[in-house]
Amino acid sequence: MNTILHIDTSGPDALIGISQDLKIIASKQNNLSNTHGEFVQAGVDELCKRAGISLKDIDAIGVTMGPGSYTGLRVGLASAKGLAFALNKPLIGLSTLSLLAKAAVGHLIETGNTLVNEKKMQVFSMIDARRMEIFGAIYNSSLDYLAPEKALILDEAFLLALLSNGPLICIGSGVAKTKILTQHTDFQNKSPLFLDCSYSIHDMAALALIKLQATNFEDLAYSGPAYLKDYYQKPLIK
Repeated sequence: MNTILHIDTSGPDALIGISQDLKIIASKQNNLSNTHGEFVQAGVDELCKRAGISLKDIDAIGVTMGPGSYTGLRVGLASAKGLAFALNKPLIGLSTLSLLAKAAVGHLIETGNTLVNEKKMQVFSMIDARRMEIFGAIYNSSLDYLAPEKALILDEAFLLALLSNGPLICIGSGVAKTKILTQHTDFQNKSPLFLDCSYSIHDMAALALIKLQATNFEDLAYSGPAYLKDYYQKPLIK
């Protein structure tokens, strides 16, 4: 069995877990975003005890690389890198947008939605940013990119152009902004399907296992968070 430790601190809620192949043997969630660092450090030890395994038994460390919270991504990646280096284990980087797409396709399959069988179906993963901006990417049902990850400004014309290509499934924290735009009269006869769900530790385990089996690992020295745009820090007032 392939045993993977998972760390996700990219958003308001942090997730950590341990999987063996596709089975989750222990997991934990933290809802206080300003305590993710302490949560990960203490939580990893707790999960190992709960699962009855030692850290040295883990085959790889999986971590979300972003996009997401600037501070959260740094916290999670620093923890994952530290563990990977100390244990001499490979580091697996996961895209939060790909995880959202995985969750969307899984939801469609579980609910019997026939859109998942549409050849032109598009999954639009979106994470809220400032104003009408999002971090987004578009995938097909096989989770292949139709449009790469980037920062986007949402508007009616952009959404209508996507809808002209085929059914559009929207998932992620940027959905609320998208819903506002689709109240325009141009969307009366055509509108995206909005999913009110996110990815889980099970989605992380599935995508991390694929990368582990393909030996698709991150470089511990040079890998960094996928911010998708420059980080701005407000200057201190003296």
